[in-house]
Amino acid sequence: MQEHLRTIVSKALAELGATDVSFAVERPADMAHGDYAVNAAMAAAKALGKNPRELAETLAASLKDALGGDAEHVDVAGPGFVNITLSREAIAKLIDDAGKESWGKESGNEGKRIMVEYSCPNPFKEMHIGHLMSTVIGEAFARIIANSGAAVIRDSYGGDVGPHVAKAIWGLRQKDITEPATAKEIGDAYAHGSRAYEESEKAKEEIDALNRAIYAGTDAELMEIWRKGRDVALESFREIYKILGTAFDYYFFESETAGPGLEIVRDGLEKGIFEESDGAVIYRGEKKGLHTLVFITSQGTPTYEAKEIGLAFLKEERTPSDLVYILTAAEQIGHFQVVHAALEDIAPLLGAKTHHMPHGFLRLTTGKMSSREGNIVSAAGFLEDVMKLAAEKNPDPLIAQQVAVGAVKYMILRQSPGADIIFDPEKSLSLAGDSGPYLQYALVRAKKILAYAGNGEGGSETPSAPYDIERLVIHFPEVARRAAAELSPQLIVQYLTELAGAWNGFYAKEQVLGSPEEAYKQRAARAFANTMQAGLDLLGIPAPEKM
Repeated sequence: MQEHLRTIVSKALAELGATDVSFAVERPADMAHGDYAVNAAMAAAKALGKNPRELAETLAASLKDALGGDAEHVDVAGPGFVNITLSREAIAKLIDDAGKESWGKESGNEGKRIMVEYSCPNPFKEMHIGHLMSTVIGEAFARIIANSGAAVIRDSYGGDVGPHVAKAIWGLRQKDITEPATAKEIGDAYAHGSRAYEESEKAKEEIDALNRAIYAGTDAELMEIWRKGRDVALESFREIYKILGTAFDYYFFESETAGPGLEIVRDGLEKGIFEESDGAVIYRGEKKGLHTLVFITSQGTPTYEAKEIGLAFLKEERTPSDLVYILTAAEQIGHFQVVHAALEDIAPLLGAKTHHMPHGFLRLTTGKMSSREGNIVSAAGFLEDVMKLAAEKNPDPLIAQQVAVGAVKYMILRQSPGADIIFDPEKSLSLAGDSGPYLQYALVRAKKILAYAGNGEGGSETPSAPYDIERLVIHFPEVARRAAAELSPQLIVQYLTELAGAWNGFYAKEQVLGSPEEAYKQRAARAFANTMQAGLDLLGIPAPEKM
């Protein structure tokens, strides 16, 4: 309906002589003002040399004629807003649509292949709650983009070579561990190696030598422990992804991108994109208002930045796409700005389609964690703690897990992706509102009514006016469309929270089963349930059958 209204308004403005006018068709904050508000009169008044209020009167008359029976009221308000209240018939048609499987699906990115890189934990370290933040936001991005018609490719990129790997393997050897069994065992070894690297010159030399040997890949014994350690870490990651409802199409590793990165950067050195400095190869970002970063060290090994360049080319080789989104913590903004600047110089088309999407931190009362110090908050441990709390009210293990995942995802997605999150376990599991379980419980209530009703429908009377829940349900497609355009999952969270509140109000006030309007109310309940289910699916929040 929103796009239909936009088309009608644009046509009315064109007939008045105004084209290419930017205006909004939005849902008013107060339902008393109607179902849609249009600011086109104020936007076009100057171009047409007319008073905004008078122009709004003209537009209102045009819209009323064009909408016909779809409009109950078309009114002018304030300095020149046009408020539109849809008719019962128009809302009834939209409510029927809301019960269909296609409800809320969009086509803004139809025909595009879009790659989303997220999560990206490093093998030889435990996945921590920072990666949990990336995983939750990245999965929501992928689902929202897919809902807009695109073919989405999910990928994760892990650092399986580099100093952190050498530190972990050194630590494992110090403990005589040749076959690491758990991610925690590897994480503890990494912390031990990191401390030794800073405290002991001998350990530093041994770890640096290990780093070079891992890159060379010729020591069979060393590479065997490397492969076993990576496999253990990856399996632990997959267990967490299964709980979170995430699965990747591609895993990329630094061991794959190091070689191509070196080659591409050295080629760029010959072309003058990079330059030598004290035996290293650097990119001077100052020419683009950034800072200088090393891409190849004086020891001849590629840095994180060079591997990113190699990764961009490797992605294009394996699975060409129209757009690439890379989701990382905000602390990497500076690094990605320089990498992106270099990529634009090396391969302008790759640079143009690659976009860095920073996210904030997930913080607990203990503050920021550090894997180097060995006091990280692991993703697995964090999820387990929340599941234990959820189990206090939900003894079924599956339901406890679904409620916990819903609680965590909601708290992460309720704010813009770049914002920091301070996680409050008690608030996250509340059924009183502003939580994932609040949304889940509203859906459970609606499904319960529909299950009791079965296929039979009672009273056939019609209420005097559409219910508020109906007038809110009809806006879901435009919320999904905007969320995809802006990559803003929080818009869906905000809408679903309001929708759950409206449903709970309807549930408390209206009798559905056995009422004179039972058939009508069942359709409203079905439209709500389908909309809430679709919205939760976009966020990756599971929907328990009972709570």
